Formats: sequence, structure tokens, C-alpha cells
Amino acid sequence: MEKKGFLNGNHLKLIAAFTMLLDHAGILLFPRLEILRILGRIAFPIFAFMIAEGCRYTRHKLRYFLMVFGLGTACQLVYYFASGDTYLNILLTFSCSILLIYLLQAAGQAQNWKQQFWRSAIFAAGIFLTLGMTQILSIDYGFWGIMTPVFAAFSQGKGKTGSKLPVLMLAVGLLFLAADLGGVQYYALLAIPLLLLYNGQRGKTNMKYFFYIFYPVHLAVLQGIAWLVR
Repeated sequence: MEKKGFLNGNHLKLIAAFTMLLDHAGILLFPRLEILRILGRIAFPIFAFMIAEGCRYTRHKLRYFLMVFGLGTACQLVYYFASGDTYLNILLTFSCSILLIYLLQAAGQAQNWKQQFWRSAIFAAGIFLTLGMTQILSIDYGFWGIMTPVFAAFSQGKGKTGSKLPVLMLAVGLLFLAADLGGVQYYALLAIPLLLLYNGQRGKTNMKYFFYIFYPVHLAVLQGIAWLVR
């Protein structure tokens, strides 16, 4: 068994929430402070990895998807009516990731070659449909953003207990994403050392609703401050 790290899921998500706050503060309040955008690159990889972990361990797959998708849809409606913005938010990005991971899991659980063939074909079709969708709709982080959690999910359950392979696969996804988006996106790799310290535990306190609520609330607060100081 490989040595486990000392960061649990709650620790990592708190780091991601804080760096996301810095990132959005950089966009809305301090656009000249590039360091905020650089530090903000840490948030996406951590949340992407935790989406893959959530798909792996949840006992209520439909509820997990609906929670993420429902909140993302609610946030999107608020954005649209407030500003007319149709750019799809990160929760909708991750909703697409969850569906692809479920298709991947179904393929991995096939009982015979025929079932394996058809489930793998459906998974491949899902990827092509996702690629087509991202050519039509503007969605946060685009196609490779959707695929990054899927990269981590490819290697879940493979190798030794405590394997770091999912983190390394996530890094591959981040490289594709950085090559696509360029700029400061390569700094997302700063999250990899943190993820390598993950111990595979959720944490003693159930904070999932805090993290769901934090996303729309911190954006609303920052946007309100931005309106006040203009």
C-alpha cells in the first residue's frame, strides 16, 4: 500500500474554494493583479478531481447529478436574467463530466464482450456529442474542461490501494486543457502536488452543502461589491 497523504476531501475543497474566490476577485475587482488569476488556477483541478471521486463513491448517482445540474441551472437562470449572459457556468461543465463518467463506469461494469462493445460505443458517442455541443455552446473550460474529470475516472480502481494514478491522469487532462486555453492555464498544474497528498477520506464533517452554496453566494457578493465600486 502506498503511503497516504494528510489532506482529506474537505481540506482540498476548502483550498479550492479559497483559490476560486481569489480568481473571481481578480476578474471582478482586481483585474491587474495577475497573481490572483494564477492562484485561481488551483481551484478547477481540485474540484474536477473531487467530481470524479464523487462519481466513484456516491450511492445515489441520479441524486448526485441532479444536485450539481440543478444548482448549475439555477445559477445560469439568474445570470441570464441579470445580464443576458448565456456563457454556461462550471457546474454545467461538471454536469456533463458526471454523465460521461457514468457512461464510462457502465462500460467498465459490462458482463460480457457484447455488452462491453455497446456500452463502450455509447461512451464514445457521448464524447463526440460533447465535442459537438462545445462547438455550438459557450461553456466554462470547454471540451477539455468537461473531459478533465473523466481522465481521472479512467484509472479509478486500477493499481494498488492508494494509487496516485487518477491524479496523474488528471494532470494529462490539465495539459490538454492548458494547450487549448493557453495563458495562465498551465498554472493549474500547481494543484497536482496538493492532490498527491490526498488521503482518500472525505473528512469528518459533512460540508458538501457548504461547497454547493459557496459557489453562487461568493459570486453574488463579489458582483455586488463590483457594482458598488464602479
